[in-house]
Amino acid sequence: MASLPPRQATEVPQYDYDLYVIGAGSGGVRAARIASTMGARVAIAEDRYLGGTCVNVGCVPKKLFSYAAHFHQEISDANGYGWTTSNVSFDWPTLRDNKTKEIERLNGIYGNLLSGAGVELHDGRATLVNAHTVEVAGKRFTAKDILVAVGGRPFVPSIPGGDVGITSDDAFHLEELPEKVLVVGGGYIGVEFAGIFNGLGVETTLVYRKELFLRGFDDDVRTSLAEEMRHKGIELLFNHDVVRLEGKPGAITASLTTGGQRADDQLHTCEVGQVLFATGRVANTRNLGLEAAGIAMDDRGNIPVDALSKTNVESVWAIGDVTDRLNLTPVAIHEAMCLTQTLYADNPTSPDHDCVATAIFSDPEIGTVGLSEKEARAQVGKVVIYRSSFRPLKYTLTENQERTMMKLIVDGESDRVLGVHVMGRDAAELVQGLAIAVKMGATKADFDSTMGIHPTSGEELVTMRDPVSGN
Repeated sequence: MASLPPRQATEVPQYDYDLYVIGAGSGGVRAARIASTMGARVAIAEDRYLGGTCVNVGCVPKKLFSYAAHFHQEISDANGYGWTTSNVSFDWPTLRDNKTKEIERLNGIYGNLLSGAGVELHDGRATLVNAHTVEVAGKRFTAKDILVAVGGRPFVPSIPGGDVGITSDDAFHLEELPEKVLVVGGGYIGVEFAGIFNGLGVETTLVYRKELFLRGFDDDVRTSLAEEMRHKGIELLFNHDVVRLEGKPGAITASLTTGGQRADDQLHTCEVGQVLFATGRVANTRNLGLEAAGIAMDDRGNIPVDALSKTNVESVWAIGDVTDRLNLTPVAIHEAMCLTQTLYADNPTSPDHDCVATAIFSDPEIGTVGLSEKEARAQVGKVVIYRSSFRPLKYTLTENQERTMMKLIVDGESDRVLGVHVMGRDAAELVQGLAIAVKMGATKADFDSTMGIHPTSGEELVTMRDPVSGN
């Protein structure tokens, strides 16, 4: 790996550091570590916890909670295979506290990674003084380049009584589970937590102000998941919105609109123990001093950057969720790797945001890569659709009626597979492998010529022969 040229012993550094990183999340930590191993003098500041959103209040604890929620169905299914599963109970504090121990372990690993790479860690929220200076805990440091990687924070709508509810950050630390919960929001966070609460035995309602949740995902995935969630006992209230909360945790009255109507005489109420706002995230740029350094932001606080992740200020860069390009942990890490190549290897490298696989750890989960059907029809002249829905073999000895849905979107002219969408158990694991094929430009003929592994759900993706539609 290329590195900075050695500094002469008599040379007096113009700045305290070559790179100062604000935010020790996935992207910031990777950029700091790699830059340091390439010879840069690096410091990083963090005011909360090492590892950022993903490690502490995002991907990792959420997936652990998702695993816990799935055991409810797994235990029920086991009866059909001859297992006796009477007197089974769930203890929330055990899950919560074991999760916390694992997160604390990961926090320590991140600290060791930074110190092992020679990166100085500053405890506190760094603010920019100017384009080359930051201030942390009353001390000022200068740097040739500054990287802003502060991620995002939950957004809560401004409604009367809104402070009675919680966000996904808070859900990981609840003292006890409510008997009933109202999840507000139709993005992946809301969908995931609705599945988690329901799987852990909480009576769950999800409210979303539009006609169908998961805007931007393939419509067949969206409708299939809604059907499965309803079968699992989750109440879905689409075209509804929460406009007022009253009471306190344990006894909250939520006032809801129907179909966008907001007149008081058209409201209806529901009584729940807790309200979780999963109404999106915004850039964590508040009180960061970006204005003092002349750094441009959009009206949501995101930092616009160019193809190399540079802001409008020559010495200031930004990566990860704060740029609102593609808000995924592996993408932030990829952007960090590209940035270190640009700054310290004389190799200007733009992040590649094309054809990135993603997952929703709903119940059942979703894995997807490439274009949705709607996107493909807008971009390609002729589109051929292959789709299959089936009850997996695993459930045939049980009362579980959950179905899996798989879909291929193919360019009718080139035969290239433009998108793969799976809803079902382990969909993310399945799509991760398929993402390689889609990224490489595999055709439907390539899929057809691949032998399936029998009996698996995944073999369906290489045995679909009859299109359901084409234009």
